[in-house]
Parts: sequence; C-alpha cells; structure tokens
Amino acid sequence: MFTVEKIKMGLPLRITFNDTDHVYQINTSPITPTTGELEILLNGEKIILQKDARRVWVQKGEGPVIDPEFAQALGRSVALRFRM
Repeated sequence: MFTVEKIKMGLPLRITFNDTDHVYQINTSPITPTTGELEILLNGEKIILQKDARRVWVQKGEGPVIDPEFAQALGRSVALRFRM
C-alpha cells in the first residue's frame, strides 16, 4: 500500500504592486484570524511572511528578498481575502 502526499496549493491570485502584476498562491492551510505566518508561492518562488510584534507583515527566512512594502501588501491581500 502507498500513501499519497497532499499538496497544499491554492488557486492563483493576482496582486498589482508598483504598476507590476504578480501571481501568487497561498500554501498555508487553514488560515484563521490568528494565523501569524504565511507560506506564499510568488511568481514560482517560495516566500514566508510573518506578522511581527507591531502586527506588520514582514518577510522571514530564505528565498528571494522582496520589498518590505510589497511583503506588507501581500499580507494585507491575504488578510482581506480570508477576513483575518
């Protein structure tokens, strides 16, 4: 018998930041109002966002470095979609 690994991958979502369109997918599940960390696949690359003590979304971990304002915009976009 074999096991099938469940792949957590949401629908592609779009965000426009500084007049540039980006496509992202949310790999965190479930998302609740208390979710403090998000794994996002942004343009095919994994990004980890985390809420800091000031409740601002910041990038955490390795991966391509993104603009802090873009990280905040991504976090806000997810929060609005999931009513966090």
